[in-house]
Amino acid sequence: MITVGLTGSIGMGKSTTAAMFAAEGVPVYDADAEVHALYARGGAAVAPIEAAFPGVVRDGAVDRAVLSQRVIGVPEALKQLEAIVHPLVGASRVAFFESAQAAGADIVVLDIPLLFETGGEKRVDAVVVVSAPADVQRARVLARPGMDEAKLDAILARQMADVEKRVRAHFIIDTSQGLEPARAQVRAVLARLRDVDAGPLEAVGEAGQ
Repeated sequence: MITVGLTGSIGMGKSTTAAMFAAEGVPVYDADAEVHALYARGGAAVAPIEAAFPGVVRDGAVDRAVLSQRVIGVPEALKQLEAIVHPLVGASRVAFFESAQAAGADIVVLDIPLLFETGGEKRVDAVVVVSAPADVQRARVLARPGMDEAKLDAILARQMADVEKRVRAHFIIDTSQGLEPARAQVRAVLARLRDVDAGPLEAVGEAGQ
């Protein structure tokens, strides 16, 4: 079973691209969605997070904004939170792999926003980076409710630059041309991964492209 890491900066169209892989019958694990589920009412992380950070749970769910205020800029608190959440996410990922394997999947996709930033590329067989020109990216993000230039710049400062991600990728999905061209690129990626005679994969930078 081939494990693909799917990543991309904010506003690049990663979630839409992940949905395209899923539409092709490929199991997709969404790391962000799993964390949201853990924080939601009834989620496995709610009780231990409230025990560690009293007052961050509202109406049975973790208030992410309140929690962020408690851990951002406090390394010890962030480490404590990660010690709670990471094992739970890891367990859900193991269950995902087991389910995909039992279903006979030949490829799975791990949708991980901070794949490179967390060293996750070392644990996958191929990396797909979703990308678009900077002006397209900014227009998409600034159209979101509550977003402004300062917030966008702060988010981008915490993420690896798109140009660096592109160099380190095995495949790049350009979402700036519309849905159908992106869908065609997704299908091309899957065809290449399933081509046993195509030889080993190279990162874009290694291939000199």
